[in-house]
Amino acid sequence: MDAIERYRPNLPGPVWGRVGPDCRRAVAQAKPATPKEARDWLGALAHAAAHADAGGRPTKAEHLLAPEAIEWYLATGCLHLEESSRSNRRGRLHKLRRALLGPDLITGNPAAYSGSDSSRPYTRPEQAQLYANARAQPTDELRYGLLTLLSLGFGCALDSPEIIPLRTHDIREAPNGAVAVAVRGQRARVMLCRTAWAPVLTEATSWASRPGEARYLFRPSSHARGTNTVTNFLARTKKPPGSPPLVMGRTRATWLVDAIEARMHLPTLMAAAGLTTLRSIDRVLPYVRNLTPEQAAAALKEF
Repeated sequence: MDAIERYRPNLPGPVWGRVGPDCRRAVAQAKPATPKEARDWLGALAHAAAHADAGGRPTKAEHLLAPEAIEWYLATGCLHLEESSRSNRRGRLHKLRRALLGPDLITGNPAAYSGSDSSRPYTRPEQAQLYANARAQPTDELRYGLLTLLSLGFGCALDSPEIIPLRTHDIREAPNGAVAVAVRGQRARVMLCRTAWAPVLTEATSWASRPGEARYLFRPSSHARGTNTVTNFLARTKKPPGSPPLVMGRTRATWLVDAIEARMHLPTLMAAAGLTTLRSIDRVLPYVRNLTPEQAAAALKEF
């Protein structure tokens, strides 16, 4: 198609010289329906290839169009873009992936979902950074406040409105080592903390507790319980350069993605997370790792 040969994305000459031929090859093989679609696909793929090239990663189109590679590029190479622009680029790359590589499942295309930054789970290295940052805070109040948020978000899938009213006696430890949280409010339930975060939650609870007193778990010395209790606290924490910001919605999304990838029984997952609809799951599905076609075929055949 002439549009593929004529169009050149806004990239430095040497970079385009390295990545351009393969990008044009891939878009031509995908057979775009219109010149505009060809330009959209080529521009999105070329910028993803340039970012991979700068980081010493593979630049072949088939590598760049893997779902996890697309999300890595959007998370690390598109921070300067507005969320709407990132969503457009995500959509173009996924459409190109399906056109070039075919459906993820041999039985057809799965439903299309749109991801968002507020639903993007934290990677393992980002979780480690957040934990190290919490331990490095200069005061006990900041240190244990952050540890409380991390353990309740990553370990229990709680969001800010569920964290703010918790009392220290809402955290209970069973003889077998399980740590349970009695969640208050409209989505009242008992939630078990993930094993990896249970000791952190127990430590933070011990710090906040006082014998004979009913104290708040998060910020026990503050009696103000407004909707901005968590955000005001986070604004006072120390953030080293390069550390990701702590967003409670993203910690909850991380729990949901991990639970889905662990093949947790769907009614159990929804009850544990306090979900009454599938809307929250819709938002995190773009970040769930796909099975290989062979694994998907085996799962469909054997279940």
